[in-house]
Amino acid sequence: MSFFKFIFSKTFLIQLGIAVILIVALIFGTMSWLNFTTNHDQRIKVPDLSKLSLDIVEKKLDELDLRVKIMDSANYNPDYPRFSVIEQVPAAGKFVKEDRKIYIKLNPSGYPKLEIPEFERITKRQVESKLLSLGFKIGDITYKPDFAENAVLELSHNGKRLKAGDKLKKTAIIDMVLGDGQVNYNSER
Repeated sequence: MSFFKFIFSKTFLIQLGIAVILIVALIFGTMSWLNFTTNHDQRIKVPDLSKLSLDIVEKKLDELDLRVKIMDSANYNPDYPRFSVIEQVPAAGKFVKEDRKIYIKLNPSGYPKLEIPEFERITKRQVESKLLSLGFKIGDITYKPDFAENAVLELSHNGKRLKAGDKLKKTAIIDMVLGDGQVNYNSER
């Protein structure tokens, strides 16, 4: 019975009222602080940065109180100027708050140089699939007297003979010289 008397006593009710007022004040203060620090209802529209150079991007984002973060370069795209923005996150038109990082990928200066794989005396089909998978293009195919039919004897680019390990830009056109299979192996001895 003394427990029920204490709950309905004047001292307990005053303490309970003070606790409720403190909790309400604390909640109100926390919500006000969150509105202030998180910039509630602030919306900055992300501009379209595609095909812009890094200098212009930095100026544009600085005016909007946004930051830029460069990610690794993307694969070269000939439709975009060199060293221009090729991709951005968040996308153009999205809304963000101030001081947000905008992640961008830049278009490299050109295609990378790739190494010519081993090719001598390997079949045309194997060499062709290796070259195409690397991003090269196959140009003219000519035949030369040799006992091995469709075996790759030479590769060249713009008239210059290539050897395994040479480097060419991706998408370079490579000409092939193949054996015609007409020479009899026994007659060469």
